[in-house]
Amino acid sequence: MNTGTDRILVMGATGKQGGATARELLAAGHAVRVMTRKPEGPEARALAALGAEVVAGDLDDAASLERALAGMWGAFAVQNTWEAGVEREEQQGLRVADVARRQGIQHLVYTSVASAHRKTGIPHFENKARVEERIRSLAFPSWTVLRPVFFMDNWAGPWFLPGIEQGQLAMGIDPATRLQMIATPDIGKYGRWAFENHAALNGRSIDLAGDELNVPEVAGVLGRAIGRPLTFVRVPIEQVRAYSDDYATMLEWFDRVGYDADIEKTARESGIRPTRLAEWAATVSWPAPAAR
Repeated sequence: MNTGTDRILVMGATGKQGGATARELLAAGHAVRVMTRKPEGPEARALAALGAEVVAGDLDDAASLERALAGMWGAFAVQNTWEAGVEREEQQGLRVADVARRQGIQHLVYTSVASAHRKTGIPHFENKARVEERIRSLAFPSWTVLRPVFFMDNWAGPWFLPGIEQGQLAMGIDPATRLQMIATPDIGKYGRWAFENHAALNGRSIDLAGDELNVPEVAGVLGRAIGRPLTFVRVPIEQVRAYSDDYATMLEWFDRVGYDADIEKTARESGIRPTRLAEWAATVSWPAPAAR
């Protein structure tokens, strides 16, 4: 890989994982093209200001993928279950892999999910496992699969923030269950690592995590960052299932099995220091408590 001349397409660049990877690559002097459905949006403009080439593209449109991938040496691929749905996300992932191979991509980095290979029975894990299988079958010159665990960013998102504003961290999980987590900026660092070390990491699938705590411990860490106590509340799993069977199945698997990323081993190999939850929480602009 030649820095500055071998061009890399980053998909999902206006989202968390793709955006972090694009910024890491640009900061290191790599030639980056980013694909987005909204090339005039503020996130795309911010990446353009950092030196990225911005192109319009849609994961559901093979022709736009072909145009975006044309002339690229490498590609970073990510899809979003919660936006696309399980079936459509899988279709997008398979489409990206097929088009990337036809377009002669030399190194493909695909972000899946930790433990996708362990037959979890979780729909949005199983679909990623099938995309991984397709990538392996296509005989790319080189490829790497990155498998992140639960995002720390979720704590500041719509699943948890309403409860946090009320002083509660509500989740349908056993209080003793230890949950591995990762800060999405770290995924960007691992994305850069995967491109810059493509020969050494060819054919590797690597589970990624940065910290491991039970959820009452998470509540303590977040409460200290926010400046007020948070109480862990265990949500009945059937209440969770009424919202999403997929999500409920994942929480049950967390209690029964759970992620098994080797945080320290991957840190040693990559030279990337994992972000701990307290460090991540200190970077978040938490809202003021809700009025009562």
